[in-house]
Amino acid sequence: MAKDAAVGSSAASDMLWYVLKVQTNRERTIRDALLKKIKLEGLEEFFGDIVIPSEKVVDTRGGSPKEQDRKLFPGYIMIQMILNDDTWYLVRDTGGVGDFAGAAGKPLPMEQHEVDRMLGRAEQQVGAAPKVKIQFAVGDVVKIREGTFENFEGAVEGIDEHNGKVSVLIEIFGRSTPVELDHWQIESV
Repeated sequence: MAKDAAVGSSAASDMLWYVLKVQTNRERTIRDALLKKIKLEGLEEFFGDIVIPSEKVVDTRGGSPKEQDRKLFPGYIMIQMILNDDTWYLVRDTGGVGDFAGAAGKPLPMEQHEVDRMLGRAEQQVGAAPKVKIQFAVGDVVKIREGTFENFEGAVEGIDEHNGKVSVLIEIFGRSTPVELDHWQIESV
């Protein structure tokens, strides 16, 4: 154990990021269980952040807008840690944890550019406005529910989740014309 204590003194610089495969829809409870076990075992110096990569989205089903987190990688958690026998067993023995992502059962740390990309995307969302959850996809045929072009049908041409806008191609006087609408102004056909 003396070897582990020596490693702990330079812990922050020695920590690497790993990806854990976990049970889908239990990411938060598994993260909480890991944090609790780390504290209980007194291994805080060997662990850094435990992150569930997500982004904020606004869901307007039911009439009122509700902000919620959408997981970018369901079933996966990122964990920053120093890998040794004690930390490996602690993580692997936590309920809901499948395994470390890696080759042939050997945990492989993430490359720094991968970590920066995944965490940068999550950090970028902190200051940015949340995206609007839009239930349509490009190519879907929709009907306009209200506005100038009420009851017209067309195909979704583009989606702007940041502003909640949908571009729909409708036919006016024999020509396809793009119309920008709020996502709540249209419905599936």
